[in-house]
Amino acid sequence: MAIYVDKAEWEWRGRKWCHLLADDIEELHRFAASLGLKQNWFQDKGNFPHYDLTESKRELALRHGAIAVSRQEIWQIALALRLKFLRLRRIHASVDAR
Repeated sequence: MAIYVDKAEWEWRGRKWCHLLADDIEELHRFAASLGLKQNWFQDKGNFPHYDLTESKRELALRHGAIAVSRQEIWQIALALRLKFLRLRRIHASVDAR
């Protein structure tokens, strides 16, 4: 499984931020925890499941083995991850409904 970060270019509250994604949600949570991120910071209600990172956390992620990708690449990865995440939600919902 791979972990990805895009360039920190989204400005919010005086800082630049980027996205942390992975091919697998559980791997994403494990990697985020290794960076000191809390699981309740996980963003899953928007366009795609991810964590937001500051520039300093991005640098730490890269030192821990994350792959730097372009904005275009992160959106392609995000779309694939979103589809996978939505499928898993539907499966869990159908199992819970039984």
